[in-house]
Amino acid sequence: MSRQAKTSNRVSKEEFKAAEPGLRMDLVNAQYDLQSADFPVVILIMGDDRLGANRLLDRLHEWMDVRYIDTHVFPPPTDEERLRPRLWRYWRVLPPKGRIGIYFGAWALATIAGRSNKELSKQEFERRIEHIRRFEQEQIDDGALVLKYWIHLPPKEFARRMKKADRLTAAQVDDLDWEIYHHLNKVEPVSRRYLGATDTAKAPWTVVESTDPRYCQLTVARSLLASIQTRLARKAAPPAKSKRHVAADGGALSKVNLDARLARDEYKRKLEKRQVRLNKLVEQAHQAGISTVLAFEGWDAAGKGGVIRRITGALAAAYYSVAPVAAPTDEEKARHYLWRFWRRIPMPGKFVIFDRSWYGRVLVERVEGFAKPAEWQRAYDEINDFEQQLAEHGMLVLKFWLHVDPDEQLRRFKARELTGYKKYKITEEDYRNREKWDDYVAAVDEMVARTDTDAAPWHLIPANDKPYARVEVLDILCKALKKRLKS
Repeated sequence: MSRQAKTSNRVSKEEFKAAEPGLRMDLVNAQYDLQSADFPVVILIMGDDRLGANRLLDRLHEWMDVRYIDTHVFPPPTDEERLRPRLWRYWRVLPPKGRIGIYFGAWALATIAGRSNKELSKQEFERRIEHIRRFEQEQIDDGALVLKYWIHLPPKEFARRMKKADRLTAAQVDDLDWEIYHHLNKVEPVSRRYLGATDTAKAPWTVVESTDPRYCQLTVARSLLASIQTRLARKAAPPAKSKRHVAADGGALSKVNLDARLARDEYKRKLEKRQVRLNKLVEQAHQAGISTVLAFEGWDAAGKGGVIRRITGALAAAYYSVAPVAAPTDEEKARHYLWRFWRRIPMPGKFVIFDRSWYGRVLVERVEGFAKPAEWQRAYDEINDFEQQLAEHGMLVLKFWLHVDPDEQLRRFKARELTGYKKYKITEEDYRNREKWDDYVAAVDEMVARTDTDAAPWHLIPANDKPYARVEVLDILCKALKKRLKS
């Protein structure tokens, strides 16, 4: 571990009382300064001393302004939470910039407990750890200050406490404490492995002995204050230079056959057949509890809306939702860019279709300069991990890029201007984006090269001919659902 507490530390009542007033004032002032900062603070409190951790949490609430703290204590998962990927419940409650979020036990407790009671195999435990490492690193990369405190009671002190348990109140020692005490030999090696694996340079564990509550509380509060003050005083790092990925073989888009066509009569026949098939497959998936996540990307006027309508036209309204993704709101911009997509993850048996998606980070945000080079360059790994978690939870994840050439796009732009109910779809910005066509091609090629995975494959759809594109997407979707149902 990066920072290990010394043992047998004590703080006298007099020293504690002398330090308390100034520390409280400095903590509150740091909170006020934080409100105008461009980063949140994520505090994880965990350890083998549940009583000491609870006392610490109460003390922090006493010393700080609770109006600017969001504290989350996680009971056993609800039915809704169990039906989604493990980290979903934590993503939903991440603090926005300028606020402090305190997480009691949280993802650390769930993982250690899961392995200690054999709910998680060794392989599942290690895989969970890797997702947590990425989760914490993603928050750090997005600007969050992540602080982790392990509240540790040495075994001899633990035994001494439990021997006098009959003199303590139920609020101090209860059945859970006895369970922890009786299973320390199982929990300790799991905790040690977890701490070692998640103790990173940018998110280290600070282990604080809790034999003396006053020492524990002062140590954590001082560490917390120093970390926030240091971060507030830090100057922003200069932006990284953009690295352009150049595919040696010309890139994925160059291989798409835009001459693919489907005759009108053939289109009508195939469309109806595939919609009937899709309806049956989605019904089976619903009964089996298999949820589906579709992400649609593509050029402006490539026909995403038309394809989506042909999919939803085959589904019962109760089974699906469509998530049109526009520019992020102020609430969304105050958090990690994946936050708003984690919140839309469907329940088992449900279908969610994203019209534009998390790939905006490596497409429009990259090309238009809304994301810094360092932000969109690390997004490929973040997205792969996000999609991997969905797939591991049993979801079917498919991604479609609808591809047209510049001439076809321009023709559709002109047609929209002449169609009353489509005029709203065309703006000056659409025309300006055409000037960056080559930049978008490079971005799409790199996106496909770096995020086309077995867990969430890309499908590049020739869309110069709308009927062909619609049937092709339905074909791919039906085949994928059939394969998933058999697995």
